[in-house]
Amino acid sequence: MAAAPVWSVDPRTGNPREQVAVEATAQEVDRVVRAAHAVRDALADRTVRAAFLRTAADLLTGAKEHVVEAADAETALGPTRLTGELARTAAQLRAFAEVVEEGAYLDIHIDHEDGSRTPPWPDLRRVKVPLGVVAVYAASNFPLAFSVPGGDTTSALAAGCPVVVKAHPDHPATSELCASLLRRAAAQQGLPEDVVTVIHGFEAGVELVRHPLVSAVGFTGSVRGGRALFDAAAARPVPIPFHGELGSLNPVVVTEAAAAERAEQIGEGLGGSMTMGSGQFCTKPGFVLAPSGEAGDRLVKSLTGTVSGTGAGVMLDHRMRDAFVAGVAERAGLPDVESPVTPGAGGEHTVAAGFLTVPARRLAEEGPHDTLLEECFGPVTVIARYDSEDEVTAVLSRLPGNLTATLQTAVDGDDASAASLLPALVPLAGRVLVNGWPTGVAVAPAQHHGGPYPATTSTSTSVGATAIERWLRPVSYQSVPDALLPPELREDNPLGLPRRVDGRRA
Repeated sequence: MAAAPVWSVDPRTGNPREQVAVEATAQEVDRVVRAAHAVRDALADRTVRAAFLRTAADLLTGAKEHVVEAADAETALGPTRLTGELARTAAQLRAFAEVVEEGAYLDIHIDHEDGSRTPPWPDLRRVKVPLGVVAVYAASNFPLAFSVPGGDTTSALAAGCPVVVKAHPDHPATSELCASLLRRAAAQQGLPEDVVTVIHGFEAGVELVRHPLVSAVGFTGSVRGGRALFDAAAARPVPIPFHGELGSLNPVVVTEAAAAERAEQIGEGLGGSMTMGSGQFCTKPGFVLAPSGEAGDRLVKSLTGTVSGTGAGVMLDHRMRDAFVAGVAERAGLPDVESPVTPGAGGEHTVAAGFLTVPARRLAEEGPHDTLLEECFGPVTVIARYDSEDEVTAVLSRLPGNLTATLQTAVDGDDASAASLLPALVPLAGRVLVNGWPTGVAVAPAQHHGGPYPATTSTSTSVGATAIERWLRPVSYQSVPDALLPPELREDNPLGLPRRVDGRRA
């Protein structure tokens, strides 16, 4: 049987654009993974790796016009958004080049032999080494920054791991273009092109996570798809780490003092954040606890004006559009749920942004309204109106894990609720914000893009310098003669790496 074709589709019309590739067979997946495994030692030189990452950034930037055009044709995200995303992607590559050169990620510890200890210490030297071939499953909503040249791929390459990317079906042409640029960058630095490979197809993705030479997985996508792959990774004869980003509600709590002080500003900011990218950001604020009463009414009125002025948008594909339309209809049909601005179909190929309101007491206990506590991918948010702080804490106690949680507090005056509510948000999310909006994830060393399940399947971050830690494992060398040690651990530190010696930074 001939391999199934892979088509690039225009989400603005639903029409196929071009055949880009064919779905990989099990035999092709095996060949690709074995080829990646065979070249893993080529990534051992940190200097070459850093140069490779910088060259990839340069090539992506140099091909900006073609990359943005291809991505827009497949995602309808628009040139402005995609130009910014490409700049972020190039910045990630350059940032990880610096991480590789600096070398602190190796987390080197040296404890010299000490017979006076009880029990005595032998000479111990620890360093982190790459895991091996990493499988990356690209995201739908970020065709660059969380796809073929994105953070998972970049951090894995920085760690010294070859990467096989399972392209997302929503942007196969963009994936092929970016893969060709990464492979060209590898060749320009004298590396085998097979340090980065792209495959297509659902079954190919299943074969990839099961392949015995795949050592770890990075995934960004739905709870259903991610959980299936997570379970497959755990069910292998040799289970492997699965770092998955699956879904997030990203709750926002607006205190009564904050609403009284600046209800209109909060409503406007919320509307802009929840409709950004047609509501297709993983950090979209999808659930808001706002007070009842006059101040809360002002917030809802402001949000109504902002969202009503948002034009119909195109989602990444028609399957997501249909799921959004069905999801908001189900939620809007629940008792006591109102739609000040009705979300749903905006046209044959578009969706209209909107939001729902519900009394918070409906969510304080288990019931049919629990659907409102699940992510609905697209331009919609749920406003739960509370009458007391007890209702807020009761609802928060029922929320699943999230990437972010936001507290809107009073800026100019005292806010007695803030001190008690902020600690209540910390168990819910990996990033906690005050008086901001969660859309927009800075690529910074202190960033954490992760959170309790189902936001992610591990405690690691997929953004920022420490994302590299997912693709490494520590090895301790005990009583090994200096001449036999890797250069990173030799006594004279020939590579000049940061390390901790006998408990002190050296």
